[in-house]
Amino acid sequence: MPRLVPRLLAGLLISLSTAPLVAPVSAQEAAPPAKPLKSPLAKLELQDGDSIVFLGDSITHQCLYTQYVEDYLYTRFPKMRLKIHNAGVGGARAWDALQRFEKDVASYKPKYVTILLGMNDGTYRPYDDPTFQTYRTDMVKVNEEITKIGATPILMTPTMFDSRAARARPNKREADSTALYNSTLAYYGTWLREVAVEEGFGFVDMWGPLNNLTLEQREKDPAFTLIKDAVHPDAPGQLIMAAAIINDMGFKRQVGAIRVNLANKKKPVQGNGGTASDVNATDDGIEFTWQAESLPWVVPAEAQEGAKLANLGHRLSAEAIEVHGLPAGKYTLSIDGQEVGTYTAEQLERHVELQGNDKTPQYQQALKVAELNKKRNDGPVKALRGEWGRFQGYARKRLEAEKSPDSAATKDQLAMLEKQIEGMDERVAEHNAKAKEIEDEIFKTNVIPARKYVLKKAAN
Repeated sequence: MPRLVPRLLAGLLISLSTAPLVAPVSAQEAAPPAKPLKSPLAKLELQDGDSIVFLGDSITHQCLYTQYVEDYLYTRFPKMRLKIHNAGVGGARAWDALQRFEKDVASYKPKYVTILLGMNDGTYRPYDDPTFQTYRTDMVKVNEEITKIGATPILMTPTMFDSRAARARPNKREADSTALYNSTLAYYGTWLREVAVEEGFGFVDMWGPLNNLTLEQREKDPAFTLIKDAVHPDAPGQLIMAAAIINDMGFKRQVGAIRVNLANKKKPVQGNGGTASDVNATDDGIEFTWQAESLPWVVPAEAQEGAKLANLGHRLSAEAIEVHGLPAGKYTLSIDGQEVGTYTAEQLERHVELQGNDKTPQYQQALKVAELNKKRNDGPVKALRGEWGRFQGYARKRLEAEKSPDSAATKDQLAMLEKQIEGMDERVAEHNAKAKEIEDEIFKTNVIPARKYVLKKAAN
């Protein structure tokens, strides 16, 4: 018996060595071809005439974060005229966005469509899978509609639900809804990130910056909030949202930097973000003309607290001047004859940032742009969004009528809503025309002149 074992092993080895080294045909056919991997969009590639649509719910309908992004684009790229359209409607879910997609999104021929939906889709309660699956299905359809028209979706996470602010309000929600809804929104946002990566879409994290800044500030003030009603970020919070878009979509961060070196006799003034001319070194300083390419990002007063909290001026709008070779002492800087500050030689050597200095002509020019854009958003843009808000009520009632065709009350309500939207196309065109009139004024106001800089020793 022991001699049989080696013989059996030898036979097994022979059979293995002669077996074909090929997988069965059925196994080969079962393996699907590898799907090429995509990269999420790293930055917006914008050219003159391109269109961007901001699609969303009431947080977009507020016309704040969208306005501040517009302010940034108007001042950072003053020679590039973009077509920007706010497509937010209060109370909207992804389903609602689909009902108005053709006229409120596609008709503007966007290159990019940002999408901020989910706050209402989650129904303000703890995570519920059927509710999420409805959102998921409708969001996939939204993305499909955007790609069908040749545009790129920019998926944005739902914003923060502030449970502490919710508990402080008189009309309190159920305890679990208050405690867990922010986590539900985080889940929705994480799914959106996965979709963006797999499909090669853009992605903006709105949830993280709002939550992180709130956590940071509550270490100093436990009552701090950016969202007093728990759902809609106030103006400073909306500025944080605008900064998230600028950060995550790869926009240019610096306005410019002027570098003066008095020891360089051939070219004492250099820098980026502009060009120098008419340079003249004086006995007690230097003067030159600077043609800047852009203006600092200035927003209306109600949002400026957000810029301070997140240091957005330095991070996204730095406009600096540094001067080397000055004798010790104090020096006054004037721009176009306006004194903007007095600095020591040491401060100037380190560099001085001007983007937040409201005495500079460039700050004042950017503020005029922001004020005009606020007028545009508070007027015709909000009026336009009101039209689409009425349409949303009509679309929902129409669905209800389809489900309950025998309901006389529903038919009456639908008839009333139909009457409200009569002539809507004409009113939409009128609001768009008025918005464009103000936009035309913006593009006259944001033309940047060459400015005269004079640095001279300060009087005692």
